[in-house]
Amino acid sequence: MKSLSRRDTIKSLTLITGASLFSPLTLIGSNFPKKEKLGVALVGLGYYSTDLLAPALQQTKHCYLAGIVTGTPAKEGIWKAKYQIPEGNVYNYKNFDDIRDNPDIDVIYIVLPPSMHMEYVVRAAKTGKQVWCEKPMAMTVKECQTMIDACKEAGVSLSIGYRCQHEPNTQAFQKIIKEKSLGTVQRLDCAAGYRDNRTDHWKQKAEMGGGVIYDMGVYSIQGARLGTGMEPIAVRTAKAWTDRPEIYKKGLADNVTAELEFPGNVIATIKTSFAEQTNFLNINCEKGQIAMEPFSSYAGNKGSSPLGEINFPYDVPWQQANQMDQDSLAILGGKPMAVPGEEGLRDIRIVEAILESAKTGNRVMI
Repeated sequence: MKSLSRRDTIKSLTLITGASLFSPLTLIGSNFPKKEKLGVALVGLGYYSTDLLAPALQQTKHCYLAGIVTGTPAKEGIWKAKYQIPEGNVYNYKNFDDIRDNPDIDVIYIVLPPSMHMEYVVRAAKTGKQVWCEKPMAMTVKECQTMIDACKEAGVSLSIGYRCQHEPNTQAFQKIIKEKSLGTVQRLDCAAGYRDNRTDHWKQKAEMGGGVIYDMGVYSIQGARLGTGMEPIAVRTAKAWTDRPEIYKKGLADNVTAELEFPGNVIATIKTSFAEQTNFLNINCEKGQIAMEPFSSYAGNKGSSPLGEINFPYDVPWQQANQMDQDSLAILGGKPMAVPGEEGLRDIRIVEAILESAKTGNRVMI
């Protein structure tokens, strides 16, 4: 089997990007810093910031960890000592808006539960700083649009933390689909999930943005959209359930399956779960199958096709560093973000349609 070389894979970084596949947010205004490296403030110091983003910011070339926002005073001293963060760059949720006056901070990265994303993206936009927001973008399409509008009004950029869209293995299979190297897509199957044995995490609380369809579900949705190179037109069927109602309450599901309809009668079957470990993407084309497993992990993503192996290796947290560096370069160059707010909104629109279909049992147009 022919192998896609590291050089060929790197070339795909420039050939296939989120910016080339989707209509990006047009950057407006003149609030783009004239610096060599951007100062990033992390808002929320949970697992993702602590174990992945902060270490990644020690590897980045075009941005660095400049500040933090936390509601836990005990974390302040730990982070200041570990990352040499000045006292003046440490904020809490009450004085968050004072970041507007801090020239060290150029980007505010919202890393909070989804139910808090809209409030803090809007507040961040009003400071005049550039805004990054973790996925899922928000709880509703309306909230997503409010976030997009707030950033446009403030003249700042908004990027959603879909690390995989910056990732070379993902971009390699997108390139095959875009160029129709294996003909047109006929069917797709995708799943993303893991066994979550916690009992009181925010992901297990409906009011905080929990539930698997918002968390791991957007990976399956992204797999279907990027793997077909198209946007779904309807949810044909969907099912949402839990076998652990003592943990997932108020109708919250830890398992969701759905069939998405794409143009040309292409069907994508997706699954997401907090009950089992699963991570794969199979794209069936006219001239063969692209098989990625895993397709959306922090490292180890790889796949195969009749055209050769897809395997660009790297270690954790390279994906996060790569994402932040690429977004920083876009800001420094005054260019559109590769994964703008509109991209996050698309997924939440599909999430809403899946939940409606699961509730009613009906086919739901998107």
